[in-house]
Amino acid sequence: MTRALQEAEKLLSAMTRAEKAQLLKWVVNDLGEAFPGIESTPDVAGGEARIVRTRIPVWVLEQARRLGASEADILRSYPTLQAEDLTQAWAYVRAHRQEIDRQIRENEES
Repeated sequence: MTRALQEAEKLLSAMTRAEKAQLLKWVVNDLGEAFPGIESTPDVAGGEARIVRTRIPVWVLEQARRLGASEADILRSYPTLQAEDLTQAWAYVRAHRQEIDRQIRENEES
């Protein structure tokens, strides 16, 4: 166990139920923007959200879906992807609709 987790465990044991509830609320809010399997790195894929382990931007997958590709079609086209990757991508799209729409527009114009 890391030192940070040991310290957190010690603090938790001293907290009231109300304090623990507040802490849990903060953690949930902090994790609300987390999308396991999706990352953005400034020097990879232009910094656009992409599937980890790949250079495949989320907007590319969403555009394929909008053009009628099924998940099976997408997985065949990108053999390094797994079904779980698409689940995470669709969750990211739902939470970042404007960003994805903008990226699709920008790449259609280029």
